[in-house]
Amino acid sequence: MKILIVEDDRKTAALLSGALSQEGFEVDVVNDGEAGLQRALRERFEALLVDIMLPGRDGLSLVREMRRLGNVTPVIMLSARGEVEQRVEGLNAGADDYLPKPFAISELLARLRSLLRRQSVAKHTVFSIADLTYDPASCETRRGGKRVELSRRERLLLECLLKAEGRVVSRRDIIGTVWEYDFDPGTNLVDVYVRRLREKVDRDRPQPLIQTVRGLGYALRHQS
Repeated sequence: MKILIVEDDRKTAALLSGALSQEGFEVDVVNDGEAGLQRALRERFEALLVDIMLPGRDGLSLVREMRRLGNVTPVIMLSARGEVEQRVEGLNAGADDYLPKPFAISELLARLRSLLRRQSVAKHTVFSIADLTYDPASCETRRGGKRVELSRRERLLLECLLKAEGRVVSRRDIIGTVWEYDFDPGTNLVDVYVRRLREKVDRDRPQPLIQTVRGLGYALRHQS
């Protein structure tokens, strides 16, 4: 499995590269944010480890641009800024996980393996409701027969709501499933992603499927 490390601190980059190589990963390292973005767009990697403070282009901008261009390669963001606000900012930018420095290599490896494991799980169920279909195996979403382009996090949210089969899913359960947090960071993170998903799935549709249940959470269901 090929991993791209985007880290300008050469000592940290060498430490990460050595640890990942010992675990059997193929590792590439770049020390500049713009170079990292170009490599991520040009080549296929299983995951990226991206520092926030980078020359050329910062890590947040790098990930945002990847997601804007439809690149859904998993990203673990690394930063010396570990407050909740900074972690949420990284996740909102499109990162899949956020690890504050200093961190234990063992924890990084565990998080990376967990991320890759979720990516590689074979899923054969095709979810459908009304004229909406979602195939986890191909990551393809369609509404009314037309393809809907979703980011990885938006797909996880959609799948979370589809699996509930019309039942209400609380904000805390969404955070636990989509972001793997066991706490509510107290931000509008869930609201932001539900709004993004609505814009893509329900926009210009006479029959909206994503429902807000005030005080409880969200549900995806067909209202006849």
